[in-house]
Amino acid sequence: MQTLANWDGGPGPWILFFPLIWAAVVIGAVTVLRRTVWRGRGGPWRPMDGGRPAGDSPLAVLGRRFAAGEIDEDEYWRRLSVLEEHFGRLGKGGAA
Repeated sequence: MQTLANWDGGPGPWILFFPLIWAAVVIGAVTVLRRTVWRGRGGPWRPMDGGRPAGDSPLAVLGRRFAAGEIDEDEYWRRLSVLEEHFGRLGKGGAA
């Protein structure tokens, strides 16, 4: 008697169907998680702190002034070193 799992003494072509089912389940689960759970929190790949100075922080103002051409490169680096001493790397008011 032939069954789906036993075809002429060995596993039939249906044995290849089961890994495809598991792959579809895993891909579907990852897709659902990425579209629902992880999207609200930014996902596991997005850094918690953007690393960019925000809004009106002294580092952001300095960067905008340099980009606008108000100060030259030497003045930018000089002021940046002073700001990093006072405000730390991210410009968070003393927190490094």
